[in-house]
Amino acid sequence: MTIFARIPMAPVTLESPALDRLMPLHLRLDEQGVIRWVAPTLAKLLPEAGVLGHPVSQVLALRRPAAPTEMADLRARIGARLHVALLNDPDLVLRGHALPTTDGGLVINLSFGIWVNEAVRRYGLTVADFAATDLTVEMLYLVEAKSAVMAELRSLNLRLHGAKVAAEQQALTDTLTGLRNRRALELRLAELAGQGRPFGLMHLDLDFFKQINDTLGHAAGDHVLRQVAQILTEETRATDLAARVGGDEFVLVFPGQTEAAQLELIAARIIDRLCEPMCFEDQACRIAGSIGMVLSAAYSGPDFEAMHADADQALYASKRAGRGRATMYRAGLPPETG
Repeated sequence: MTIFARIPMAPVTLESPALDRLMPLHLRLDEQGVIRWVAPTLAKLLPEAGVLGHPVSQVLALRRPAAPTEMADLRARIGARLHVALLNDPDLVLRGHALPTTDGGLVINLSFGIWVNEAVRRYGLTVADFAATDLTVEMLYLVEAKSAVMAELRSLNLRLHGAKVAAEQQALTDTLTGLRNRRALELRLAELAGQGRPFGLMHLDLDFFKQINDTLGHAAGDHVLRQVAQILTEETRATDLAARVGGDEFVLVFPGQTEAAQLELIAARIIDRLCEPMCFEDQACRIAGSIGMVLSAAYSGPDFEAMHADADQALYASKRAGRGRATMYRAGLPPETG
């Protein structure tokens, strides 16, 4: 049983300016199928050279089913739903229908349907390019609102990621000096072990630091520690690691370092700079540094406990020898005596 019968289409008598406002995606054909008028929104989708005076078959192609865009085919489909592609953009399929005009031609009104977002993106369309009664306007508002929400979510995710990175960095950083902390040192050593990469390790202990705290106060001591951190940063590479692991104790890791002589040169530069006076409120703070060193290549595997113990033993050998010097660990060094 037929519920809806096709209603006969009366010829359109509205003038083009009125049609432009009601149907901004329409075009008008004369009785020969030549394009005589293109509405402003549709004109944005067509070639810049224009299509006025050209047969409609050179501009549009019927889809579902595909057929030549001739007047006879269009007249046969008056009042029926059309699926039309622009020949200059065949991937963009528009929906529409054809109406007869009083002069024997046709008006073809089109819409984007589900392709509206793509059309807006490709051609930079705005709300002004659609009829005021077109539900597409509401869709555009929704798309705009969704885009704003998505942009805010992306911004929020970036901020959260930045906060996470900052928190992770803070968790691995000594708050007083800005150097790495013990946790960061452990992670770096584990990373080097996993890579099977050799490294040199120094254990640095400041000499005469306690006297600074006792005579000038902890503010002076903190100042000296920050100065030491700056020296260690300047005397190491970006790929090296300098960590504060105690009150006045530091560990330095040098990835790829396998030469004892090179490690000794670095240690000598650090000690020379630590011996230079550090001024705090017009007071000269004098310290020195004792260093113990090991090379991971001297061990059969990543035995960090043994390396730390040996570096400590070499460090105290430096202190027993008069302080302000560096010692490379070797078998036979006397153990730490306290």
